[in-house]
Amino acid sequence: MSEFIFNIEGTEYGRNLALWLVLIAAVLHASFGALQKGRHDPWLSRGSIDINYFMIMLPVALFVVPWPEPKMWPIFFCAWLIHTIYKWFQAEAYSRGAYTVVYPIVRGTSPILTIFIAGILFGEKFSIIQWVGVLTMCIGIFGIALYNLFKTSVDRDILKMAIILAILTGVGAAAYTAFDAYGIRQTMDPITFIAWLFVFDGVVFPIIAIWRLRNMTNTPTLGPLYLRGLCGGIIAILSFGAIMMATRLDKVGEAAVLRETSTIFAAIIGYIFLKETVGIVRFLMIALIAIGAVTVELGS
Repeated sequence: MSEFIFNIEGTEYGRNLALWLVLIAAVLHASFGALQKGRHDPWLSRGSIDINYFMIMLPVALFVVPWPEPKMWPIFFCAWLIHTIYKWFQAEAYSRGAYTVVYPIVRGTSPILTIFIAGILFGEKFSIIQWVGVLTMCIGIFGIALYNLFKTSVDRDILKMAIILAILTGVGAAAYTAFDAYGIRQTMDPITFIAWLFVFDGVVFPIIAIWRLRNMTNTPTLGPLYLRGLCGGIIAILSFGAIMMATRLDKVGEAAVLRETSTIFAAIIGYIFLKETVGIVRFLMIALIAIGAVTVELGS
């Protein structure tokens, strides 16, 4: 697999594959967010998801992929720290705000910051046409968030904190996207990086989930919670693996922007599975996101 990645890096085939990987990651990422926001406590959902991908990837890291180079251990630690902070903000945001408000804010904040960070780390540059596409997407994404914000009936003080936490989550998403792209480019075997990052990343939140579970007065049925975690763990591996491979094969900034088409799929998931309202305004905003994504791709 790694040899295949090496052979297509920098080729037109590699760039086209990266595009499809990003779109697959977008669908999976929206599904992943919905799983965390569903009827279970977000902290429990996160813990269940993390322990599942930890258990799946531990034998892969130990017995299947090559051992990481010594220089990779500090990179893994930094990546783990960034991911942990990001997930903390994410769980706090989902605990306070509606999924269809929080998720678009996170996804709207992340790409612009990622573009700037990728410009510094990797020397990437966007054309004027691509910037028009990025701004069009962000208008659509934040438009969905604002529309949902005015429609929601939850306590406004709580919602204000949810918005702040969603923005901080977006900053965290930009940080981990750029740093992980840096990390996967430092190793000879990209699968090794992905496997070990999941192992490190899956340690903390299961412990937090167990602590919260023991202090709950009304504990949920563990069977459905575990099933949610298993599905989420598999989706997380596929989604993260896809976006990481895309950032290895093509520009980090473009991958980050095009992944935000996940907001389209999040709106659909929120409507079908979470029974959250979808109206003509949101569909118009979704159209802007789609137009922006096409503009970014055509302007490259």
